Amino acid sequence: MSSVPASILPLDNEQANKLQTAVSGLSSQQLQWVSGYAAGLAAASGQAMTAANSGSAITATNPVIDEKLSVLYGSQTGNGEEIAQALVKQAEAQGFAAQAISLADYKPANLKRESLVSFVISTHGEGDPPDDAEIFHEFLLSKKAPKLDHLKYSVLALGDSSYVNFCQTGREFDARLAELGATQFAATTECDLDYDEAAALWAERVVKELPDLIGSVGAANSPVLRAVENVSAFDKQNPFPAEVLVNQKITGGDSSKDVRHIELSLEGSGLSYEPGDSLAVVADNPPQLVAEILAELNLDGDLDVKVKGDGMKLSDALNRKLEITAINLGFLRAWTLAANSEELLKMLDENEQSALTDFVDKYQIIDVIRQFPAAVDADQLVAMLRPLSARSYSIASSLNANPDEVHITVAAVRYDAFGSKHWGAASTHLADRIAEGETVSVFIERNKRFRLPDTDVPVVMIGPGTGVAPFRAFVEERVEQGASGENWLIFGDRNFDSDFLYQLEWQRHLKQGNLQRLDTAFSRDQRKKLYVQDRIRENGAELYRWIEKGAAIYVCGDAKHMAGDVNDALLSVLESHGELDSEQSTQMLKDLRAVGRYQRDVY
Repeated sequence: MSSVPASILPLDNEQANKLQTAVSGLSSQQLQWVSGYAAGLAAASGQAMTAANSGSAITATNPVIDEKLSVLYGSQTGNGEEIAQALVKQAEAQGFAAQAISLADYKPANLKRESLVSFVISTHGEGDPPDDAEIFHEFLLSKKAPKLDHLKYSVLALGDSSYVNFCQTGREFDARLAELGATQFAATTECDLDYDEAAALWAERVVKELPDLIGSVGAANSPVLRAVENVSAFDKQNPFPAEVLVNQKITGGDSSKDVRHIELSLEGSGLSYEPGDSLAVVADNPPQLVAEILAELNLDGDLDVKVKGDGMKLSDALNRKLEITAINLGFLRAWTLAANSEELLKMLDENEQSALTDFVDKYQIIDVIRQFPAAVDADQLVAMLRPLSARSYSIASSLNANPDEVHITVAAVRYDAFGSKHWGAASTHLADRIAEGETVSVFIERNKRFRLPDTDVPVVMIGPGTGVAPFRAFVEERVEQGASGENWLIFGDRNFDSDFLYQLEWQRHLKQGNLQRLDTAFSRDQRKKLYVQDRIRENGAELYRWIEKGAAIYVCGDAKHMAGDVNDALLSVLESHGELDSEQSTQMLKDLRAVGRYQRDVY
């Protein structure tokens, strides 16, 4: 405190001396607690003052309008939350009142009390809202949404242009808010996976507008004090070089898949995580794919190019900096013009979305180059390609059970299509090109919407294939916690003999009483294929009993088919064993999601 000039504090000398005496000798942890306690007192005092000054306005029909910037975010991977929190800090640094709230925790009816809102909203999969924004999205697009003539808003839409309905949720928010009478104060910005620069420019525009929108009404007269967290120096901008401790194939020799259990050291990184979080891996592209692209386009890999202002060889750019596997809409539009292809142009028409979705799913960039030839030089090629993004894997370990380590479960992507071999970028980087003792660059991605419940709550975990990864972490963590809640795993894959991932561990957990129930579905072991959703229906009565006693249900894995099939199976269980009709079962599942008893991590 002695280093802070008294002139900038809203205290007189006597108050400042009392404060100095009170906090003298306190530890860092105690100071953080005092900071939070004081903030709570300030908030309560502010609420009381508002109520006292409002007088008859309490019973008025017009809502009380807040004079602050509310940053409401919906995020599947945590990127939206980071952007929202950064915007709040920028606004507060300029003296404006601001708050960041997850749409999962935001009451939709409160929107009519807002005067200034910035939305940071991602799109999940083929145009769906992220899980934490589902309820708000449904409200906003429904007839229940109020007129918002008093509201000024801005939207940052996050998305992935390898999906046809790129930034769809952000576009829907923007259109619906305008339809309800709200006024846009900063243009909507759509971001691809390389969102940092675009998001920063959007935040800059938002903050620039605040003096005219809030003025002195919402300005803070004193600095904002925050408890300081211990944050690792390693993050997305500065990934940690983690040593590979174990790189072990865990599928059998007869398996059609190559699934790896990979253990990485986090020693010295300061990184921490919780079960449910993901590990982002910064990987190189397959070198054989780089060679094929150069050969198809008759380009010399030693040519000098620039990527975001940095000079390098073309081969290095294709190997380490640019996305050369998955197609995205930006590349496809640029290549269509270069190839002068009527077929591609027709497919890009809005009326051909089904064909476009199918095309993007099946084709890689090399396939487009081969089937729709075009003459492009090195600079043109670089301009068409978006930056190479990190790949995320559900963490398969508990940090408490494995100090200074993080484990992931990786299915190597290799397949034949259109007469040639294809490879996934990160998966083959990990499986084929990184040996034990070498390092791979990583950072942690938080997933606050996929968290274990209290230790006494029963847990049902549904995870086919590598979707079982986070549930290995869940069970390890529950053992470390000494949790009393029961654990039930429903796992599925192709064959029992070759694809039963972590089989010995699950059997050990069963024997030791850490796992109360294990049901499996191996689709190829019998004539009629059997999936996890079939096991859910078969065990519907027992599952409903678990739900009745408060169980939380978790689903991880494929979003395109499995997640919807499991959702339908759960609805069927609620209808059959809860004696509910279709509307009631749908509402019950929504209610379970709203209170965190039905959580999904699907991709």
